[in-house]
Order: sequence, then structure tokens, then C-alpha cells
Amino acid sequence: MLSKLAYLTLCRSIQLLALLARGDAAKELEILVLRHQLTVLRRQTPRPKLQPTDRALLAAISRVLPRSRWSCFLVRPETLLRWHRRLVAGAWTYPHQPGRPPLDEDVQQLIVRLAKENPRWGYQRIQGELLRLRVQVSATAIRTTLRRHGLDPAPRPMATTWRAFLRQQAAGIVACDCFTVDTIWLRRLYVLFFIELDTRRVHLAGVTANPNSGWVTQQARNLLVVLGEREQRLRFVLRDRDAKFSRAYDDLCRSEGTGC
Repeated sequence: MLSKLAYLTLCRSIQLLALLARGDAAKELEILVLRHQLTVLRRQTPRPKLQPTDRALLAAISRVLPRSRWSCFLVRPETLLRWHRRLVAGAWTYPHQPGRPPLDEDVQQLIVRLAKENPRWGYQRIQGELLRLRVQVSATAIRTTLRRHGLDPAPRPMATTWRAFLRQQAAGIVACDCFTVDTIWLRRLYVLFFIELDTRRVHLAGVTANPNSGWVTQQARNLLVVLGEREQRLRFVLRDRDAKFSRAYDDLCRSEGTGC
């Protein structure tokens, strides 16, 4: 048994001495043979199965070997870098510390509901309203919840459009104007009408071929009498800058408490 062990030791020693005695040409030729065999193995096995220890060894060697020599590896350079990052991340992993527990789903839904129904409320105003309901939530948690649901934590200004403004103020506003009608005898007639903005109700005041200021003022007086009988108060009468709407017309509207 001892003689066999001594023989093997002697063989290994001789192989080591022979390897050390080799010149650079022999080493380069051996490397060329190994690379060719590696190419053949790649054609037979496109994706070799590597163990975690294999990945660790290759990643460690890649940090020492210049990148110009990385063509000898079985995997791509991106794979070697990914393995190295994983090894470094695993070495610096700290135990996970539990953070603040999340809010209850009912509380989150209440916060979102208050924000949607009151767009001018910010997260601090919502916090105050929740305290009135005996629900204690921090301002930071409310802000985080609103952002998670796609809502702005800051108060949102209410922009009023002209359409929304007129819809709110339409009651009591009447607009007036004239349109023309050409008869079969080529005579042009002028029709004066008033329209209520809130109900879209049209009042045909009169028809004439000569719509002067006196006639227009009289038609407006007739309309005010009709609306007065219905106890319908006018706040404003809208008109254009046509000369037929004279000063007498404006004085008539003002005498009834109507702006024009």
C-alpha cells in the first residue's frame, strides 16, 4: 500500500516538474487545443448546467482575469457580472426589519372617499376630519395613501369654466337679438326675440320692416309686463351694440331693476 502511494506521489511530482519545464510555446499550444475542445463542447451543449459552486468559482476568476481573456468562459460577460453582483449582494444582506404596519383597507377607502368628494381638501384637512370621526392617522400615511391611489395630496383648485358659470347663473338672464326673414315679394322683415338661458324658452316679441329704437323699446316693455304677471324676475338682459338698443331701452331695463 505504501509502495503504491509512493509511486503515485512520484508520478505527480514528475508531471509537475514537466509542466514547470514547459516553454511558452507549449503552453500556448495547449491553450489552443483547450479552446478548440471548448468550441466543440459548446456546439454539443448550448446551455451547460452549472452548480452554484461553479458559478462562484467562475465569477471569482473573472475578477482576476482581464476582460480581453473572457472569451474562454462558457457564458457571456453579462452573465459573469450578474453572478458577481449576486455574490456581493448576498454577502451584504442584512436581516429585514419590520416597518410601520399598513393602514386598514376601510381607513384607506375612507381617505380616498374624502379626497374625491372634497377636491379642495389637502391631506392635512383630511387628517383633521378623520380626528373628528375618532380615526387617528398620521399626515404622512394619508399623503402616501392618496399618492398610491393616483390623487394629489395638495388641495386642488376648483377651476370654473364659462359654461359652468353660465349654467349656475342662467336663471333670470335673458338674451335678445333680431333675425331676418325675406318674403316672397322680396321684402325683408326683422323679428325681435328674447330667449331665457336657463329654460331655452323663446319669446317672439314682434315683427317689423323698420326695427327702430322706439319699436324695440316698446317690445321690451311688453315682455317685462308679461314676465311680471308670471312673477318672473329678470336680473340681466344680454344684447349686442346695435343702434336700435338705445338709451331709452337701457333706462327701461334699469327701471325694472334689470341690468343690461
